[in-house]
Amino acid sequence: MKKFKRFTPYLIVAIVGAIIGGLLVGCGSEFFARPAPKSQLENPLVPSKAAAQVSEARNTAIVRAARAVGPAVVGITNKAYVRDFFNREIMIERGTGSGVIFDPNGYIVTNNHVVENASEIVVSLSDGRTLPGKVLGTDPATDLAVVKVEATGLPTATFGDSDKLMVGEPAIAIGNPLGLEFQGSVTAGVISALNRTIEIGEREFKLIQTDAAINPGNSGGALVNADGLVIGINSAKIAVAGVEGIGFAIPINTARPILQAIIEHGRVIRPYLGVGVLDKASAARYGYILNIDKGVYVAQVVAGGPADMAGIRRGDIILKVAGTEINSVAQLRSAIDAQAVGAKVDVTFVRNGKTHTVKVTLVEMPSQE
Repeated sequence: MKKFKRFTPYLIVAIVGAIIGGLLVGCGSEFFARPAPKSQLENPLVPSKAAAQVSEARNTAIVRAARAVGPAVVGITNKAYVRDFFNREIMIERGTGSGVIFDPNGYIVTNNHVVENASEIVVSLSDGRTLPGKVLGTDPATDLAVVKVEATGLPTATFGDSDKLMVGEPAIAIGNPLGLEFQGSVTAGVISALNRTIEIGEREFKLIQTDAAINPGNSGGALVNADGLVIGINSAKIAVAGVEGIGFAIPINTARPILQAIIEHGRVIRPYLGVGVLDKASAARYGYILNIDKGVYVAQVVAGGPADMAGIRRGDIILKVAGTEINSVAQLRSAIDAQAVGAKVDVTFVRNGKTHTVKVTLVEMPSQE
């Protein structure tokens, strides 16, 4: 009996240990399988895997178009020499615009006014590189120019068909508004109108109108459709107080032959009539009142030019060219531009109250260089 009492405490401890061990074996798997508190599994400050996935709702046509064309849009910095206060010649930055690479060997389309009067051109690529650029040629009549950089394998944009555009379809503008600090900016809107005719100087421009935001620096950039094709080169924006959402782009079908001509000849070869004319608006700018109801007044005839050879004289009033009625300087320029070099066109004019029609053979416009 004494021996039993001596080992009783140890026996009790053994029995209690066995019971606890059994409970742990029986319940341990359930205990350890219990999920940790949610706060230990998900950190709201760290993006989840689901957030990193791009859904179809986010991967829109605008996203795809920007991804396709964005790498081909460049910045173009225009630098020129000026004289400072001490009459020293220094180089300054005159402005920054945009351009679009259309050939992997470094051919870039931009606006004429972006590179006009530049002493030096610097091209900023989307990958961060900067390269010196050379202006191959310009066409002030359409505000287009071609810049070349010495590089190969560059990303290029694909041109679409601007003749098939529909009013209301998406339009995406890609460029560098307000300078390179905002390089590669993307704005979106719709095609607001087609064949908008505006007069700049003595030329008529038929442009694409869009409400995609186009700001200074966007000039020369790409206007892109939902298929990721360039359908216009952004050129101008109406900057008038109270006017918003009206931007313009040169249709890419208009630009194509211009770019080809610049690459081949360094300029665009156009037909030439050889007259200087005034309409009511242009005469008023010079302080004259032109008392005509229609047509344009011939103020100058180039000696030996096509008009001179056909018998057109100073003081005549041109009414028609190739069957097209002429009532402004811009309309005359457009009517001539629509013809080919060497074409023989009918020119109808009034002299001393009598109407005459003569055949004029158009020649190549002399180079202005």
